[in-house]
Amino acid sequence: GLVLYPFLCNSRPSIKKGLAMNYLLTRKSRNKKTGPLAVSTSPRSTCPDACPLKGKACYARFGPLGLLWNKLDKGEIGMPWKAFLAAVRALPDVVNKNIGFRHDQAGDLPGKGDTLDHIALAELVDAAKGKGGFTYTHKPLRSEADKAAILAANNSGFTINLSADSLSEADRLASLNIGPVVVTLPHDTVENTTTPRGRKVVLCPSGNG
Repeated sequence: GLVLYPFLCNSRPSIKKGLAMNYLLTRKSRNKKTGPLAVSTSPRSTCPDACPLKGKACYARFGPLGLLWNKLDKGEIGMPWKAFLAAVRALPDVVNKNIGFRHDQAGDLPGKGDTLDHIALAELVDAAKGKGGFTYTHKPLRSEADKAAILAANNSGFTINLSADSLSEADRLASLNIGPVVVTLPHDTVENTTTPRGRKVVLCPSGNG
């Protein structure tokens, strides 16, 4: 069953209000970068204001994914949160690392805007056990409870990468010691580099975009 960590006991449940919109699960992605993984799409309401790309140059606003996202927000596709969790739980377990589950090709972790819904996140982590689940977040994680929720997810095998928008921010996020960190680099960066505090930054082999 669902494991509620001690810090969740003092969390304010927002699942009924914050997760009213639909979520989408695509069992086999056609994205060339991800490969044939299962991928999910979350509503725009989950995107934090802290993300500098919100409403601007976010890749998810354009092309086929943008059209899909629009339909999801209008309720034309997708499913309620509980049904979404059941669909994730029904995914095949990872075998020899040849499949997996990428949460949020668009959108962010559960919770409206900058808010992180700890209870919903714990439900997602529980549903995704054995699925090779991973995702990225721009949630600001301002409270100790937020940070503990991310750490608990990573310790449970659901990888949440913290998204940084500069090398100095990557240092700050890495110092939290709650999960891996990814960082946006200038488009003309062609070699591995380091953060101001000397942490090594390895370029993504798939390139930018």
